[in-house]
Amino acid sequence: MQESATIPDTYYAEANHAPAAVSVDIYDQVYHLRGVEPEYIEGLAAMVNEKMRAVSEHGGTVDSLRVAVLAALNIADELCTLRQQYDELAGSQQHVESSMQSRAHSLAGMLDEVLEDRRAG
Repeated sequence: MQESATIPDTYYAEANHAPAAVSVDIYDQVYHLRGVEPEYIEGLAAMVNEKMRAVSEHGGTVDSLRVAVLAALNIADELCTLRQQYDELAGSQQHVESSMQSRAHSLAGMLDEVLEDRRAG
């Protein structure tokens, strides 16, 4: 079975280029896709193929639709975990920046006091 689709431009940094055709093999099926970065599409296809094969080996199922759904759930779980880690890191980064700004203001205030004391004295 062969499928044909266009990968949305939102997946690419260079969306201003014309889409190119690329054929990929995922779980013994050939898909004809179009997108502006064929190497990126091939990498995505390889990742999906690898995940589907791992699910198939682990679960012992041969139903390709079931394998695809289980692989999609695994990929979605990885995405959610990474998003959560990103959000935690972003929150930590904001806390560090806020703390540094507060410390910088405090040090600037102390420096102003010292300089003012020198001028007065």
